Amino acid sequence: MNVAFVSNVVYPFVTGGAEKRIYEISTRLATRGHEVTIYGRHFWDGPKKTVHEGVTLRAVSPARDLYVGDRRSITEAIEFSKDLLFVLRRALDEHDLVVASVFPYFPVLAAKASAIRTATPLITTWHEVWGSYWNEYLGLLGPCGRLIERLTAKTPQHPIAVSGVTADRLAAIGPVRDRIDIVPNGIDVDRIRSVQEAENGFDVLFAGRLIAEKNVEILIEAFDSIAPPDCSLGIIGEGPRRDALERHADDLSCRDQISFLGFLEREEMLGYMNAARVFVSPSTREGFGITVAEAMAAGCVVIAADHPHSAASEVVGDGGFLVSPTAEAVAHRLERVLDGDQPPSDPTTLAERYDWNRITDRAEQIYQRVIDSSSHA
Repeated sequence: MNVAFVSNVVYPFVTGGAEKRIYEISTRLATRGHEVTIYGRHFWDGPKKTVHEGVTLRAVSPARDLYVGDRRSITEAIEFSKDLLFVLRRALDEHDLVVASVFPYFPVLAAKASAIRTATPLITTWHEVWGSYWNEYLGLLGPCGRLIERLTAKTPQHPIAVSGVTADRLAAIGPVRDRIDIVPNGIDVDRIRSVQEAENGFDVLFAGRLIAEKNVEILIEAFDSIAPPDCSLGIIGEGPRRDALERHADDLSCRDQISFLGFLEREEMLGYMNAARVFVSPSTREGFGITVAEAMAAGCVVIAADHPHSAASEVVGDGGFLVSPTAEAVAHRLERVLDGDQPPSDPTTLAERYDWNRITDRAEQIYQRVIDSSSHA
């Protein structure tokens, strides 16, 4: 089959979860003999059209900053979508299928518009559905974000969600739940296990963006209340909450046992995961929970928040522990795990479900099914 992916940013030239997923699936599809093209911004060196690791890259717009402050640029998404509409429309006959990531939403709408009056189907990959969170993210413009999200959800498409939580939230605003396929995000199990342990590792670890929804202050308070003097906590990540979290830690008796490591390259982060005993994620908003899966593959005992807006429970299953997102609940479970408590199932075995090879198998089956059903329509 001949597949076109739409993503304004392209991994590894820009790093992020959605573009990493496209990279992992597209390179594996290419290895399996499929023709794959990614339409994106020109973040790579060299010509606008090139081949990288067996995948054709086609630049439809020049490189541009994606953020204005801490928020994604709306004008960037609109500009890319405008350019994509004309380029993809001219090349559509080359492809059996178009796969577009959500979000941003405008490129999805442009991809659909380019396929009007053609038989080329559109698959969308939904990483999250924000709903009312748009009001917090955009303030007065929040209703506009919700409107575009709903419009995108109601656009004719073959939707894929990365988790059951995301699928349920999507079904509430658009497609019938039975029409939504679930293909989780993935991890490279062999690579995770091959990374050497960090020499100065930590007993307890967190990794993620330091934003309010991650609830890192809950972990800090829980650690302070139960940690023995020889126990250490490492916090990996950057974000707008970092200064406030460090000030909060400064007031605690265990301050010298807590280290803020900032942003780390993935290899270094995996080294700390392989060295850690426990990985704690009190986050209440996770479309999937990639760090949770990586920590399980590294052999950590995972403690994650049990919350309706987090898909971490789907990832953890009985290979870790789920608790209420409160300092008391996290502290209780953390203390027991540090004393030797183990989950019912081996986390490393469960993590193998999310290996990229298995994820690609599932995506390939769905892509082919959609192509076949469209050709018979």
